[in-house]
Amino acid sequence: MPAVAGELARAGNRVGVILGQDARRFVGPAAFQNVALIEEPSEAPEAVLYAPAPPETLARLAHGLEGVLPVKTIVAPDLDAGTAVHPAMRENLKLLREDGRRIIEGREGGMAAPAEIVAGALGSLGGPLGGLRLLVTAGGTREPIDSVRFIGNRSSGRMGFALAREALRLGASVTVVAANVDGAEPGTAHHAVETVEELREAVLDLAAGADALVMAAAVSDFTPASPVGEKIRRRSGTTSLELAPTSDILGAVTERYPDLFVVGFAATHGDPVDDAREKLESKGADLVVGNDISQEGVGFAAADNEVYILGRDKERFVPRATKEEVARAILESMMAEMDEER
Repeated sequence: MPAVAGELARAGNRVGVILGQDARRFVGPAAFQNVALIEEPSEAPEAVLYAPAPPETLARLAHGLEGVLPVKTIVAPDLDAGTAVHPAMRENLKLLREDGRRIIEGREGGMAAPAEIVAGALGSLGGPLGGLRLLVTAGGTREPIDSVRFIGNRSSGRMGFALAREALRLGASVTVVAANVDGAEPGTAHHAVETVEELREAVLDLAAGADALVMAAAVSDFTPASPVGEKIRRRSGTTSLELAPTSDILGAVTERYPDLFVVGFAATHGDPVDDAREKLESKGADLVVGNDISQEGVGFAAADNEVYILGRDKERFVPRATKEEVARAILESMMAEMDEER
């Protein structure tokens, strides 16, 4: 919970923490940094987060015995596996949901991970992107050569996940289509894909329910023209591989959904501005983020990035920073452009 409170404060919220007796003994006030420790709120808060919420707290909340203020209530249950499936507990959770309380459940009844609690709390609070349905792609596609080999790239998905995380902090509802990445971003709807065609189908389907799309995934430009269903055996001498161009996902999205706000990416060896500007015009995107992947320490699989954000009439340079900071700059530019279009 110190980590949760700190993340909520770093997202720009004023956080007050009321410690229970057990928390005072086992955690202690010193663990909570950059937040206020209080006995009770001095004014009505915007939201109340109960975490961890043991069975007795859930029962009191469900039956109106906790004296909850008439504000948004977020509850992170902490239950053992047996209690989690008990009919009385399921009924209590049902009552809380029917009463408009947000429940953030972990696996098998245990408390959700800190990142999931933060994402759920921030999503409940709203923010500059409150009500926005954002679709984000992340990772890198793989095109099969045979049953074991593929053409791929070095994208780790960190940029796409950073965008999803920052959008959640700003209040958006986020869906991620991820190609060949480890794990999922807590608080998002996650869809795993592998190839360009799978990514294309997922994006075209999910874009129907989105207000904006950020195409941060590294999409293969080519695919083997004749992939083999079994492993190609090694032979002496050289072997040729014929490549065919892959589908233009960005162009297909802007053609099918002309009112969807679209952010594209252009990864380039060298100055990315010309490529980003060309992509902005040819693909019908609203913004294009260009980055030079030849620089050491930025781009694929790195913790940092350095980008140019190009709009129709504006250009913004974001010097080397963490991908979370770059993500925030991209989303700020997106918000500004969307406000101008309204």
